Amino acid sequence: MTPRRHPEDALYFLPLGGSDEIGMNLYLYGLDGKWLMVDCGIGFGDDTTPGVEILMPDPGFVEDRRADLLGVVLTHGHEDHLGALQYLWPRLSCPVYATPFTASFLRAKLRETDFAERVPIIALPPSRRLALGPFAIEYLGVTHSIPEANALVLRTRLGTVVHSGDWKLDPNPVVGGLSDTDALHSLGQEGVLALVCDSTNALEPGHSGSEGQVADTLAELIAAQPYRVAVACFATNVARLHSIAHAAFAAGRHCALVGRSLLRMQEVATAAGYLDVPAPFLSDGESANLPRDKVVLICTGSQGEPRSALSRIAGDSHPNIALEAGDTVIFSAREIPGNEKAIARVENALVRQGVRVITPLEEPVHVSGHPARDELVQMYQWLRPQIAIPVHGDPRRQRAHARLAQTCQVPQVIVPQDGEMIRLTPAPAEVVARVPSGQLALDGSRLIAVDGVALQGRRKLIYNGAAVVTLVLDDDGGLLAEPRVALMGLEDEDDIEATAADLTDQLREAIESLPRRRRRDDAVVRETARIALRRAVRDWLGKRPITEVHLVRV
Repeated sequence: MTPRRHPEDALYFLPLGGSDEIGMNLYLYGLDGKWLMVDCGIGFGDDTTPGVEILMPDPGFVEDRRADLLGVVLTHGHEDHLGALQYLWPRLSCPVYATPFTASFLRAKLRETDFAERVPIIALPPSRRLALGPFAIEYLGVTHSIPEANALVLRTRLGTVVHSGDWKLDPNPVVGGLSDTDALHSLGQEGVLALVCDSTNALEPGHSGSEGQVADTLAELIAAQPYRVAVACFATNVARLHSIAHAAFAAGRHCALVGRSLLRMQEVATAAGYLDVPAPFLSDGESANLPRDKVVLICTGSQGEPRSALSRIAGDSHPNIALEAGDTVIFSAREIPGNEKAIARVENALVRQGVRVITPLEEPVHVSGHPARDELVQMYQWLRPQIAIPVHGDPRRQRAHARLAQTCQVPQVIVPQDGEMIRLTPAPAEVVARVPSGQLALDGSRLIAVDGVALQGRRKLIYNGAAVVTLVLDDDGGLLAEPRVALMGLEDEDDIEATAADLTDQLREAIESLPRRRRRDDAVVRETARIALRRAVRDWLGKRPITEVHLVRV
């Protein structure tokens, strides 16, 4: 049992999301009984979460302590760092701090909620320092695939922590500034207690590559294609939107945005001065009237999301856009681990239509916004932290990052799991508690636990099907009608009638074999029918379905 308060003369780090997985970033720092949250992001469902596209960390631990929650500080505007606020903020009810671009993007997202006007969003210039309780917070500009990405410098009386956020070293980022390497070097000279750092590409050798190179490749590819070109990328990758728009213009093509999140990002980035394109973007409807060789479509759906623009185009269900044989689709994004099957489904659907598909495996149409191993080494050489804490990665990437940090002579390395509370100081750093953590799923309009009854039942239904029987009995337990059996996900249509007839016979025998006295007990009848139905389906089909008995007394 975790105590409600830990000793206040210690500095704590607690990930509730973002360790054990890529995405769902939610990190807490604790000192003097107060908590500071860094980021609050979403992840995406997979085959283990049927019917669910969006996941997020369960904030229960800090929700119980929200009187001591000083606020949420956002590192940048990607969904896996701020996307959960539109679902979780009512549980937190605290201020949100961000740079102006990130604040504008968050406000645009919150328009979809009924509490947008209640969220205190404080926009801070990147150069301003912020004091919250025992924390003095400084934004430190880093390069990433979105404007105004920042590392956070958290200064406390017990030491300085650098929270890297998402970053890389790119000499030509196209949009946004360079990483502030002078500030990083100066921090190392001051002394850094701990570096909490991005592990996404800890398995990748060398350097992550430059956005400028991608811009050149896209320009060459788009100019060389004979017909329509569609480019799938993350809506928040403003540099990529800039590069595609300029490549389209240079090739004498009009550029259209296909997907609501792209329209929202274009609006925010243009207003902030980060997206300067040579010609206005068209809507998908406007682009449908253009000759095939005069259009470039920028589409959502690089991860195979079922309801995204590209998935609908591949499935020939988009209201305005259709692709034909000879057209080209460029996947200008990396595959997020876990999305490989969904992406392959979209790619194969396109190829069957005669569409040419180009991915980063064939051409350098994407570079990551996260540091590869050489960049991580450089960060450790600049900061020289006493403690390394790899986050933003699955266990394999976190442990690869940990081994690299050890080769960089970091004295202590701790690989956290979600829910592990780490005391950073007093030394030695160590895991001192395990707090409740988990994941929530957006199921329609409600949030449910990923490991809860609803999804457990749904998974079981997918793999084992369901069988339902309806019994109509009189008060003495006599059957007034034949048992009626419905099978779902168990038999083909042509076989259901015959199977149901056999099950009906076995159910009638099971009920009529009960003594008359026991047939008057609803609980006994239901359980007898349930066991008989389940056993019969198992013997007949080798399955153990979800079974349900509806009993009607007349």
